[in-house]
Amino acid sequence: MSAVDVEDFIQQNRAVADQVETFRGYWESDKHWQARKEFILRNISEYDNQQLDQLLSLSMVWANNVFLGCRYSTELLAKVTEMAEGIVVEDAPVFKTRDEIVKKQQGR
Repeated sequence: MSAVDVEDFIQQNRAVADQVETFRGYWESDKHWQARKEFILRNISEYDNQQLDQLLSLSMVWANNVFLGCRYSTELLAKVTEMAEGIVVEDAPVFKTRDEIVKKQQGR
């Protein structure tokens, strides 16, 4: 589902879009929320109401990885990366691991 498809989905499913708006955390910037909202809207049709908490958790995992550099298991990151395929986050931060920083320092 592309960004245009997400906008079409919102127009056709206003009740779902309004429900998704209630999932925004007070700490989320507009940029953070727009990306996470797109993740949720792209995947909400795959989850029924009883599984909604799982989708919201996966959206937080993805957003935390993208915006905060949090690390998770390889399997979990593969799953959320696949779910987020096509979502473009402009000016996303770039994170380096401790090992990358140490290796760079040793190379000086």
